[in-house]
Amino acid sequence: MDSQNSVEGDDEPPLTKKDLNQHLILVSETKEAWVEDILNSITTPEEIAKTLNLNELELKEICRRYPARIPKYYLSLIKEKGDAVYKQCIPVIEEIKDKCGFEDPLKEEEGVLNGKVPIGITHRYPDRVLFLVSNQCAMYCRFCTRKRKVGDPLKQKKWSEIEEGIEYIKNHKEIRDVILSGGDPLMLVDEILERIIKRIREIPHIDIIRIGTRMPCTLPKRITPELCNMLKKYHPIYVNTHFNSPDEITPESSKACEMLVDAGIPVGCQTVLMKGVNDSVEVMKKLMQKLIKIRVKPYYIYQTDLVLGTNHFRTKVEKGLEIIKGIRGHTSGLCVPHFVIDAPGGGGKIPLLPEYIKEINKNKIIMKNYKDEKYEYIQTD
Repeated sequence: MDSQNSVEGDDEPPLTKKDLNQHLILVSETKEAWVEDILNSITTPEEIAKTLNLNELELKEICRRYPARIPKYYLSLIKEKGDAVYKQCIPVIEEIKDKCGFEDPLKEEEGVLNGKVPIGITHRYPDRVLFLVSNQCAMYCRFCTRKRKVGDPLKQKKWSEIEEGIEYIKNHKEIRDVILSGGDPLMLVDEILERIIKRIREIPHIDIIRIGTRMPCTLPKRITPELCNMLKKYHPIYVNTHFNSPDEITPESSKACEMLVDAGIPVGCQTVLMKGVNDSVEVMKKLMQKLIKIRVKPYYIYQTDLVLGTNHFRTKVEKGLEIIKGIRGHTSGLCVPHFVIDAPGGGGKIPLLPEYIKEINKNKIIMKNYKDEKYEYIQTD
């Protein structure tokens, strides 16, 4: 085997170059069930058009620029054309007609704190890094912030790039928190994913590892007892998943999240605020309550990024403030996430709140509660 593909100090059997560079890295003769589901997903304009009675030529035009992949499980959640699930997975012509936005609005490709970083590393905050380990997903969400690269076979991660990322983390002792993202890290089979996690966990200054994945929502079969048993060897590990609609919380996705939690892995949810998907107090409150019920903590509601091809999803920022105001105080505090804008240009996440403070000075604070009732709090030296 080519020496650059060996994992130094690793006593596991060596992998071939072919194994390491395939986007579905299969290292056993028996395919895992979730891999079969990926391979059986709907991916072509012809399949989408036939399944949903849509315009095939239009779909071909869209998918030439932004690929599609829809697991049959997720497709089964569509109740009617144009519903919240449909909007997230079915390509629409607005994606390629959109002229409002940027391919990389967060400047992740330039995400440097001090000096140059390897491909796939964004080091924007002092003590943590984003580490992209895959550019494949179980489903290509139509609102994706990385539409510019996710699903492109020419931009698939190579093992040599993953090695460079690990070395960067090892050489920067200020880093204590590593977020594995992509694409979706869980598109890697367990053996490859474990190689990456094990290498990171061996770095003394790393406190926590986080995994960003939409698999519990889009392909819950990926969350297996074997995966959970592997992950819990490397605690503390956290998972941030991604539900946008109450209709995505099913017996299957609930079981997937509960398996992770039962393995001692805290699970949080990062939701994107989208027009026609969840842009109402009622829908968002229902989603947050259902998440808590399956032991997933609402973490963020994101204002939709300024990504080219997603303008049809964007709401006014005032809508997000209205939703937070309509949740806070009207349901459990556990159900209330942070509403944030990931600042264009790489400014990081900025939390936004309704105006609860009406006046503040050295003597007192005048506030309004969730009912718009006024209260005073006396200040002292």
